[in-house]
Amino acid sequence: DELHPIQEAFLESGAVQCGFCTPGLIVATHELLGRNPSPSDAQIREALAGNLCRCTGYEKILDAVRHAARASRA
Repeated sequence: DELHPIQEAFLESGAVQCGFCTPGLIVATHELLGRNPSPSDAQIREALAGNLCRCTGYEKILDAVRHAARASRA
């Protein structure tokens, strides 16, 4: 089975480590991009606000969502 493009974006951006928060972040990203394929950084932060991550830091996660958004528009 192939990874979903959002999963690919998280992997390529280094936004995965322990795997505890990753599923929630991916689901939140999927929902966000379904509503808004070109979210601003503020909209990304708002959409992910309910998910906590202590491993990666949020910059890589934001990079992953931006990457997934670009890929979904391509």
